[in-house]
Amino acid sequence: MTPPAAAPLARAAEPILEVRGLAKHYPAGTSFLGRTRDWVRAVDGVDLEIRAGETLGLVGESGSGKTTLGRCILRLLEPTAGSVRFLGQDLLALAPGDMRRARRDLQVIFQDPYSSLNPRMRVGEIVGEPILIHRLAKNRAEREERVARLLETVGLDPSVMTKYPHEFSGGQRQRIGIARALSVQPKLIIADEPVSALDVSVQAQVINLLMDLQARFGIAYLFISHDLRVVEHVADRVAVMYLGKIVEEADSGDLYRSPQHPYTRALLSAIPTHDPVSGRKRIVLPGEVPSAVNPPPGCAFHPRCPEAFDRCPQTVPRLLETAPGQRAACLLAEAGSGVKP
Repeated sequence: MTPPAAAPLARAAEPILEVRGLAKHYPAGTSFLGRTRDWVRAVDGVDLEIRAGETLGLVGESGSGKTTLGRCILRLLEPTAGSVRFLGQDLLALAPGDMRRARRDLQVIFQDPYSSLNPRMRVGEIVGEPILIHRLAKNRAEREERVARLLETVGLDPSVMTKYPHEFSGGQRQRIGIARALSVQPKLIIADEPVSALDVSVQAQVINLLMDLQARFGIAYLFISHDLRVVEHVADRVAVMYLGKIVEEADSGDLYRSPQHPYTRALLSAIPTHDPVSGRKRIVLPGEVPSAVNPPPGCAFHPRCPEAFDRCPQTVPRLLETAPGQRAACLLAEAGSGVKP
């Protein structure tokens, strides 16, 4: 059967996920002698924490390293450096069998509901496979009963168990993916752009489903998205990523009210508004995200930053507290905060 209904979990004092110094570098070209000449720094020294029952939104432009970070936490990609502690275990030190068991508590919802479901498997097999792998049902009848209840939980009729993925819409397929992630009663789900491939009319339904499941089962989310409107609706805290690094992190309300980093301000200025007289001006950033092979010196954002000054190309800013409960990697924010590291 599905997890029992439960009251929302209170914010735990200790995080269930702790990421420290996480990095993922890819070789980019070799010399004549076959040695690696350059490295793509897709993720470059990331720290973050997630507590039980909360949602951390991870935002940034395409190419900022968001998806790579999520895959490194899951060990779908092996990190180059750093540590990932989940429920007290160092995931990067686990043997394959132990990591497989750890994934019962750590699940993923993929971006594309069309490619993330095996087209040759029926819905009942897709949702029931994790139950079978982790031996959570005594027999086939009990497994099918659990699958039926999971489908009901995500808003689908149990009769769809015998159908194939191609018979469903994108929103229905994503519900099947959510049921699959939910089937092993996880404590943390990494949702990688879970609504970006869906019609706008369906996005709200899926978002509301995820929030209802969190309230019912106390699940924590790492919610990866480029859509700051969606993140504002779902996240308790938000981390902003640029060129492989976290450049700002704060409670959701604080970040949207008072962003400390120029990059965050530019992202927020791009959110459409229904109030034409609000006075909010769009901040247009010149150019594209720089290459992760050869990032700019100092602050990596300085070539596009409208507030850059002479120290920015020379000094790499640290992620420091610039306002109570709010951290930013910006020399201007650091100088004007009055809060010592």
